[in-house]
Amino acid sequence: MDNKIQEYNAQQIQVLEGLEPVRKRPGMYIGTTGPRGLHHLVYEVVDNSIDEALGGFCDNIEVTINEDNSIKVVDNGRGIPVDIHPKTGKSTLETVLTVLHAGGKFGGGGYKVSGGLHGVGISVVNALSEFVEVEVRKDGKVYMQRFERGVPCHDIMIIGETSGRGTTTLFKPDADIFEETEFKYETLEYRLRELAFLNKGVKINLIDKRAGQEQNNLFHYDGGIIEFVKHLNKNREMIHEKVIYIEKEKEDSVIEIAMQYTDSYTESIFSFANNINTQEGGTHLIGFKAALTKVINDYARKQGYLKEKDQNLMGEDVREGLTAIISVKLTEPQFEGQTKTKLGNSEMRGIVDSVTSEYLDAFLQENPSEARIVVEKGLKAQRAREAAKKARELTRRKGVLENTSLPGKLADCSEKDPALSELYIVEGDSAGGSAKQGRDRATQAILPLRGKILNVEKARLDKILNYSEIRSLITALGTSIGEDFDIEKLRYHKVIIMTDADVDGAHIRTLLLTFFFRYMKPLVELGHIYAAQPPLYKIKKGKNEYYCYSEKELNKRLDELGRETKADIQRYKGLGEMNPDQLWDTTMNPATRTLLQVNIEDAAGADEIFNTLMGDKVEPRRDFIEKNAKYVKNLDV
Repeated sequence: MDNKIQEYNAQQIQVLEGLEPVRKRPGMYIGTTGPRGLHHLVYEVVDNSIDEALGGFCDNIEVTINEDNSIKVVDNGRGIPVDIHPKTGKSTLETVLTVLHAGGKFGGGGYKVSGGLHGVGISVVNALSEFVEVEVRKDGKVYMQRFERGVPCHDIMIIGETSGRGTTTLFKPDADIFEETEFKYETLEYRLRELAFLNKGVKINLIDKRAGQEQNNLFHYDGGIIEFVKHLNKNREMIHEKVIYIEKEKEDSVIEIAMQYTDSYTESIFSFANNINTQEGGTHLIGFKAALTKVINDYARKQGYLKEKDQNLMGEDVREGLTAIISVKLTEPQFEGQTKTKLGNSEMRGIVDSVTSEYLDAFLQENPSEARIVVEKGLKAQRAREAAKKARELTRRKGVLENTSLPGKLADCSEKDPALSELYIVEGDSAGGSAKQGRDRATQAILPLRGKILNVEKARLDKILNYSEIRSLITALGTSIGEDFDIEKLRYHKVIIMTDADVDGAHIRTLLLTFFFRYMKPLVELGHIYAAQPPLYKIKKGKNEYYCYSEKELNKRLDELGRETKADIQRYKGLGEMNPDQLWDTTMNPATRTLLQVNIEDAAGADEIFNTLMGDKVEPRRDFIEKNAKYVKNLDV
């Protein structure tokens, strides 16, 4: 044994002061330094303004993307306090910008209800920005302080006088921290529109000043979540005109629910707690679902729609075609779950259940024509569910949905641990053949699909189960579907869609994503779905070969090689054009491939896009294509 034992004392303990830990480990505070983390900085600043709105102190917020990709957020709230903080001896403004977990949300009486999930807020924005300038309009004066990479440049200063009030925050994300610093207008647009829906009456203006991208949108909804439901249903056929709306303050909490049925076959229910999208649901959603099922069954039985004593509509029957927003605001929210977006407050289940039951029962009694439409929709869904159950039982008898009888065209891997196993869903037998030969047989399974699968946006589950390619996919994954879906039985923790880099390939990928989003949503929510990124070009120069995954990469490589000397450029039209070795090297080798993980940053936004692109109405799809055509690159005709 080496006698020179490494010393371990105070010298080895690194103390990160102030905001240093944020810059050292940014992922711990904002999840990622990719695009999601970048946009999260904006939400943290806007959340402070929304908290002022929740308290009734602010009704106007303006968010600007400046020419240099800095962000300016202006509100007309009370203004961040500027007096000396008793604990730090510095101004409160400097304290909240330089001390983690310093703010008005920790029991000091600043806010009764607040958003901001982790309470790290603006101090983290400060730490991860090249610079932050905060201007506070308060008590007739304008105060200002500038920070660079989290460090104050000077003490707080008075720079003018004003009759107004509020806070202006200007910041520029640090290019040393973030993989990219280009803000996407549409990403901010979805979240800010959502916040305007959830906080009725508040005006949120989003402005883009970047050259060639100039635009602005004002989000202002006096109808709140009623207008949210109408917005989500704008491309659907409503089966009753009136949005059912519930609002009640109970036990220091505010419950708001808006709901409307459409002729769709899937449910679109979104829940929020203090403006936070609770993607994993929670007690408020459980209470709503329980009340909905009970009230509709009770009404249907009293009115004679349910003839047999033991006949009941199940939860999925009464939710078919339902678009609903459940928004609760409470003083001490408790979040849990894998992504900390599941509401855990036990009392909310009973509160939401009783409020929903009371209001919904009254609505059905007072609106018999709408009540009949809702019950009949549930009865149709029940008949379809029973037909789907028979289809499942029939296919089980044939061994189609049983894990013991995997589809014949599946080339399975030898690894039995799902966490180490991957399933490549491949377009066509040609690419499937190359993938089967080129793969790592230990961990990579291949499932070739023939042609384009059914568009599930326009079909019920019983019809979907009659489609052989979808049955093969369900069987290979092992989770089953619908009421039988079980995430614990997933056979591969990476499900990789590998399609050609052309229009047909993109369409097949969209059809598969629609299926996963509508019928196996936990696979998307938990990050199991990926899109492979095959190369678009191969450059051959002499004995050397290079693969390029975009036109930008192609041009960069050609510049490096010298454009004056001839190089052969091949544009790949399909995966089948590659031999197995090429497919492995470029698209399947974990050491060299690029995979895009599919996630739901904004579930309501995803619901809207799938409905626009894959639904029955042509006009919204045409509008979407016309609006976004300018962003399309490498379109194969």
